[in-house]
Amino acid sequence: MTDQELARDLGFLEAYTIGLGTMIGAGIFVLPSIAAEQAGPASMISFFAGGLVSLLAAISLSELATGMPKAGGSYYYVNRALGPFFGSIVGWGMWAGLTFASAFYMIGFGQYLLPGLGKYIGFLAGWGEIGITVAALVMAALLTGVNYYGVKETGALQNVIVLTLVGLIVAFLGLGAASGPTIGTFLPPEGWPAVAATIGTVYVTFIGFEVIATSAEEIKNPSRNLPLAMIAAVVTPTLMYVGVMFVSTGTLSIEALADSPIPVADVATEIMGPIGALAMIVGAVLATVSSANASILSAARVNFAMGRDKILINWLNEVHDRFRTPYRAISATGIITLVLIAIGVGIGTLAEVASFMYLVTYALVHIAVIVLRRADPDAYDPAFRIPSVLYPIVPILGFVACIAILLQMSFIVQAIGGIIVIFGILWYFVYARDRALSQSLVGEAIAPEPTTVADGQGRYRVVVPVANPETERDLLRMAAASAHAHDSETAEVVAVNIIEVPQQTSLEQDLTFEETRVERQQELLDSARDIADDLDVGLRTHAIVGRNAGSAILDVIEEESADHVLLGWKGKRSRREHVLGSTIDPVIGRAPCDATLVKLGPEGGRATGEIMVLAGEGPHAPVAARRAREFAEAADEEARLTLFNVQEPGEDDDGLSPRERGEALIEEFVERTGLEETQYESRIEVAEDIEGAILDAATGYDTICVGATRTGAVSQAVFGSLPETIGEQTDQTVVMSRGPEESAMSIRQAIVRRLES
Repeated sequence: MTDQELARDLGFLEAYTIGLGTMIGAGIFVLPSIAAEQAGPASMISFFAGGLVSLLAAISLSELATGMPKAGGSYYYVNRALGPFFGSIVGWGMWAGLTFASAFYMIGFGQYLLPGLGKYIGFLAGWGEIGITVAALVMAALLTGVNYYGVKETGALQNVIVLTLVGLIVAFLGLGAASGPTIGTFLPPEGWPAVAATIGTVYVTFIGFEVIATSAEEIKNPSRNLPLAMIAAVVTPTLMYVGVMFVSTGTLSIEALADSPIPVADVATEIMGPIGALAMIVGAVLATVSSANASILSAARVNFAMGRDKILINWLNEVHDRFRTPYRAISATGIITLVLIAIGVGIGTLAEVASFMYLVTYALVHIAVIVLRRADPDAYDPAFRIPSVLYPIVPILGFVACIAILLQMSFIVQAIGGIIVIFGILWYFVYARDRALSQSLVGEAIAPEPTTVADGQGRYRVVVPVANPETERDLLRMAAASAHAHDSETAEVVAVNIIEVPQQTSLEQDLTFEETRVERQQELLDSARDIADDLDVGLRTHAIVGRNAGSAILDVIEEESADHVLLGWKGKRSRREHVLGSTIDPVIGRAPCDATLVKLGPEGGRATGEIMVLAGEGPHAPVAARRAREFAEAADEEARLTLFNVQEPGEDDDGLSPRERGEALIEEFVERTGLEETQYESRIEVAEDIEGAILDAATGYDTICVGATRTGAVSQAVFGSLPETIGEQTDQTVVMSRGPEESAMSIRQAIVRRLES
């Protein structure tokens, strides 16, 4: 049985915005009033200290996440390193923390929607606390529904929201600094203890990078992108928070700031006028929605990870038959969020409890790094390691900092957090202890053992995505023909099958609950092995679960250093956003190797029998001829190759007749291709309508091989209009081929690829 692989679809920018979208949310728009009331202008120090504590946690998490990139983030690492006892505490703590945070964001949404927009839209004004609560409940229910039904646009929408917010905040900081803010008494009457306690209040704004860790299994090049995204997602908002507090406390009095439900908007009124305030209100509404959406998704993934490890009942993680989302986990998170809003838990308490649970989590994360470093289990192979000059200083200092902040928090918050921790402990003894799969590695950390690694070797490879049992054998046979033509001893075929899942569902979660699709995937790949044995060709398989099949295939091509990719095509062009199909277009357009697209015709004539090659001057025509020769050689005496060319009537400037021009072109074509005279026949037609003549002639052959004619990125075709027209309008097998994609990248393409790498 093949082990499924999880496709990596997130580049640096996507991972960065996932974390930033949670951190630049209700915190930066709502917390200034709460923080100013507790610590005055010195709350800038609280935000900065919270950023430093988060930076330590981000460094430790970066090593853990690249060493074990699994759904569940911190929960998974603690559970693996310290065992299910602490895993239960952290799992329930993270889920509770994200739920409290979601409620916090939603109340912030209500405050900016009603008191905020109420200044500009009459019917939104005057609703009071009940109106804020109702607005928060409605939006929380709506977001739960959006994720329940698996609306695909949520990921792209979040990127737009984050970039918009960054622009608004930069404008706020720039204009605010230019207005000359004046800071009064820096420390509050309570002194530095109040500043330290405020760190715990504002820490909820720094849990965004944990969202990146819970998505580690989906991040491309995690050794680079994951630590960069985490660190950037901490540093960026830290500087912004300090700046916002500087502008806010220097523009409004502490009393006015503390009494404001929309502090950033009120400050913006002073420095940017009503229009600027309105922009900040709209930004706050978008930010709170974005933050809550990211938290609901992450909570569902933590639930899944706990279920995977038998710490939580698997019933909660079932994937919806129609929407492909973990609807029960999403519903449970949404219901608890609604309850917290409805019973009137204060916005400050919601923020502090979320902070408390994540500080507990990160304290244990730092211990997990040390344990895993010492134990060094086989499954732990981090691409990013904390530099030796910082280890073990970072995890030790991070642990101490987390505990110090926890001890400074209010009694009510410590009591609520303690109840959640005790619940996690009781759950372990009542349910998880006899079911949990993992065991603590603390013993191995005390007495570590060395590990070894293995290496491999390269060879000629043909990648073949397979999805249809009816076409699988023919596609593999054509791939085998290409492999045998290069080196029959070492060449191999790599069969790939991808299960696509929506953004709301963890990749590994879909794998767990999609028994039918997983079984079908296994059947396809098992059949591929049998076919490969018949064809006497080496074969390896990739069973992948991912967001986008095209991106997953490109990743396999890159990882395998493939020389050739061969795909099947139904023979129909799309009239919408894709030319040949959402999977085919990116693969054919970006694969750095030979690419072949096959539309299979009637059985008995698939790359056998009479094979016609369009002999032309295009750069990829010789590639089509090589494919045809490979098919003919594999078919032995069952195939015959014909080079076909069409010329317009009339002599050219050199006085050559159409037939003479055709003969000269075929002679040059044969030289470019490397064919021998015994391997082909030639056929020249003269016609005004070249395309029509080709389509008419194609009916007399079993297989038509044609090279790509596309010459630029602005083309409306992938291979070119002529090859695609032949593929679409003929019943025969059509093979469209091109060589490696070597067109120069635009600056925009280069930037996108750099961010995706």
